Amino acid sequence: MDFGTETGIFLAYACGLLLICFFGKLLLLPLKLIGKLILNSLIGGAVLMVLNGILGGIGIILPINAITAAVTGLLGIPGIIGIITYFTVFS
Repeated sequence: MDFGTETGIFLAYACGLLLICFFGKLLLLPLKLIGKLILNSLIGGAVLMVLNGILGGIGIILPINAITAAVTGLLGIPGIIGIITYFTVFS
């Protein structure tokens, strides 16, 4: 039996496993990004609910929908200030 053939097969399997790991990691990155965006949007919706409770006493009602939750979740404090400004000035 020749050791060259066995070594070649071993190296082919090792390269195949490395390629599978590389492309698997490459495919998981967009899923992590989408998961992070969804989590931030849920947190943004919760913040909007709290703000509606606080600001409802002075007559400012913020709509809670996918767009406002995403803006709040993605931009954070500047997004909240922008949404409050938009709905107080233009409403």
